[in-house]
Amino acid sequence: MKQYFTWPKCLPWIAAAALSAGATAAQAKQPTVVTAAADHPIVIGHRGAPGYRPEHTLASYWLAIRQGADFIEPDLVPTKDGHLIARHENELGGSTDVADHPEFADRKATKMIDGVAMTGWFSEDFTLAEIKTLRAKERIPDVRPRNTRFDGKFAIPTLEEIIGMVRLIEHNTGKKVGIYPETKHPTYFAKEGEFLGGGKINMSLGRKLIETLVSENFTDPTRVYIQSFEVENLMELQKDIMPSNNVDLPLVQLYGDFDDIYVQPASNFSRPYDMYYNAKHGADVATIYGELNELIEGGVTDTTGYGKLVTPKTVKFIADNYAEGVGPWKNSFLLRASLDEKQDTNGDGVAEVGSKLTGGVHPFLQEALANGLEIHPYTLRVEEQFLTLHPNDEPQTLTGEAIQMLGLGVSGFFTDNPDLGVRARDMFLKINEERPRRGNKK
Repeated sequence: MKQYFTWPKCLPWIAAAALSAGATAAQAKQPTVVTAAADHPIVIGHRGAPGYRPEHTLASYWLAIRQGADFIEPDLVPTKDGHLIARHENELGGSTDVADHPEFADRKATKMIDGVAMTGWFSEDFTLAEIKTLRAKERIPDVRPRNTRFDGKFAIPTLEEIIGMVRLIEHNTGKKVGIYPETKHPTYFAKEGEFLGGGKINMSLGRKLIETLVSENFTDPTRVYIQSFEVENLMELQKDIMPSNNVDLPLVQLYGDFDDIYVQPASNFSRPYDMYYNAKHGADVATIYGELNELIEGGVTDTTGYGKLVTPKTVKFIADNYAEGVGPWKNSFLLRASLDEKQDTNGDGVAEVGSKLTGGVHPFLQEALANGLEIHPYTLRVEEQFLTLHPNDEPQTLTGEAIQMLGLGVSGFFTDNPDLGVRARDMFLKINEERPRRGNKK
């Protein structure tokens, strides 16, 4: 798909101080501040390069590195025998050919994952040997039909295999690439989840991740970020798991929706699930979260959403106590309004763009910058349904989106199309280098 560079037309809106009509009064007091980006913002291959290959496969990771990604991102879930494998979810039916294996038909089940009912086949009910009989397939074939030509060709990789591939590329080319693992559903695996047939899973993903990194001797803090949408497991990593293993790696607090739109039982994108689960089951949240429980308005409850974790006090606590960075959903901090009718911006006859940027930026971004946090938003994609309009009605592109974010001071971003992300990053840096010289000529 063509990418048109629209920065000259959208630049006035990047710097605009006006906020959207839907912004809160507290947000309206905060001007949008354009800052210098990091010296060399990182491009993170989101699940590899899934714009071109099925996600979470060695082929996808390899292509991301070839396209210039600085980091690759494996989402990690465990097998029954305790190995970490790369899958977007522990439900395997959407991203593998498990449904085509009659020998696993009796493994199909319905489970509650983070308060949402899911039916399928789950990683924790398969040994690694069984996982290795499966093959990956494109998870969103309606969006990326070209990727379906790779269905059935690639195995499901372990974390060790991903590290091995990174090392091999480094050995052959000299290029050093980092990994950016996410622990998926840590509370489910540690406290709530059960194996098919009964028995608690009782696995700490954070501990398994650190133990694997240590055993693989991949603990350079410049080449690893650890991320999670939950809070408790990141605090546990910082205070217990990493010190007991003599490592200190940067942690990133991921954020979902700020506005409580996606909540249980339909979805779980608006609340850190550990807070929901712990409060729902009467856990001692004051002990688990310490001062953070006091800083959150109303304390931690089963309705505490990410919107309660973006205040000046909570952001400062996160920066001071356990995280080096934050990963916000782009839709939560680049303020936008819904369109009355969706628009077709790529001329394919299908109207898929349903929103428009207002020119406003949530004050959370400024709070994170003020507290020295790295900011790595997600996810930049080229497909029309993932894009929006600029305030001047120009269609957004991945290039324009990346340059907008870099102009606001983010220090990296996740993208499904690393080649386009690298191109946009390098374009931004080049323009920034030239700007002072142009100023001196006036």
